[in-house]
Amino acid sequence: MGIRPSTWLRVGAVTVAVSGLIAVGSVIAYRVLAPAETVTVATTAYPAAPAAQPGVIGSLPAAPLIVDGRLRIYAATRQVRADGPVDARTQRTPYWSYRRWPQELLGVVAAGTTVVGRWSDGDVVALDARTGKVTWRAAGKPPEEAGYEGGSTGAETVYEPEGLYTSGGTVLVRDAAQLRALDIATGRELWHAPMPDCREGGFTTAGGRFVTTDACGGTPAVEFYDVATGQPQGRWAPPSAGATLEVEPLGCAPAQSACTALRTVDATGSRGWLLGEPDAAGKTPVTAAPALDPPGAVLAGEVGVSQAGGDVVARSLRDGAEVWRWRGDGTSELLGAQSGSVHLLTENCDLVTLDPTTGREKSRFLLAYAREGIDWRPGLVRAGDGFVAVERLVEPENADADEADEYFGALPVILART
Repeated sequence: MGIRPSTWLRVGAVTVAVSGLIAVGSVIAYRVLAPAETVTVATTAYPAAPAAQPGVIGSLPAAPLIVDGRLRIYAATRQVRADGPVDARTQRTPYWSYRRWPQELLGVVAAGTTVVGRWSDGDVVALDARTGKVTWRAAGKPPEEAGYEGGSTGAETVYEPEGLYTSGGTVLVRDAAQLRALDIATGRELWHAPMPDCREGGFTTAGGRFVTTDACGGTPAVEFYDVATGQPQGRWAPPSAGATLEVEPLGCAPAQSACTALRTVDATGSRGWLLGEPDAAGKTPVTAAPALDPPGAVLAGEVGVSQAGGDVVARSLRDGAEVWRWRGDGTSELLGAQSGSVHLLTENCDLVTLDPTTGREKSRFLLAYAREGIDWRPGLVRAGDGFVAVERLVEPENADADEADEYFGALPVILART
């Protein structure tokens, strides 16, 4: 039996309709999946600087990078966003935001009122912190393994971004076996230099040097490069260093930048060293600082602070002589230091701030917001600008627990003024 013409017409109409739907669906899919950049600029007044009042500010879902004393910058897989004021108790509706898709955010740094993000396609994009507007962009080559690694808080992305550093008015980008220097005001490339993978790690010094560890063969050593020119400025290795050398920067701003000391670990043990201003020949003086020898010791002004026998002890940077001792309960944890302050976390979850010159307590309060519990351990910590931000973690119930289960609730970051 044949098919009636009307049936043919009906089938043809359906075919046309389906084709139309596919075409429309393709357009929608392209709009959703095509590469995109979304800039949402500020529409309200620039937040004011907060008053200096010690205590817990609040709990946040993400780790804040404080910029210009007025804004909190956050990182997510494909977004940089800001809110304020800095002393807001919760995360606010973004003051501005910048999003790219499908690129992922590798790191964020800031200098003055410029916020710079590095992305998985190699692009470096600068934003005006006051408005959220893009001020410049610079193309680049992505690292071999490029992806967001900040977890749900973004702490690593804003506090310890890999391959992204600042030094005065310069931002340094390490990618594709080279180190590039960009002018932070314009994005103009100032210079580039070879930087193979066997030159490990990296940080900048307060004296305008980029530091890396040469492990390319032979005896490893610390290498210095002039941030202004990219030219090598000598090598240094601790006495009796063996075939391995680990270097930990100390006394740094975010992004392992403007560091003033380092600690080396080699076959002879752990030793601390101060980094001086470059001399007339451009060399960076490296001076032994016994107070920074103990693992975990922090730099605080003219002393190195470490834990010893349950106490917190400050020793002179120059000769290691004890300057003061804070006798706690034996379980206090040294969180870090900033200008004029040393921060401890007690077993009872009190945040204690000490004067690094005298050891006197400047403030003490429970590091919990409202009725939050205290059964957590600190993750990444950022102390600076008079604030302390702590990423809070809980021990997973088993070794196979998902990473998200390690965070302390939905608001795992606590922010305090000290």
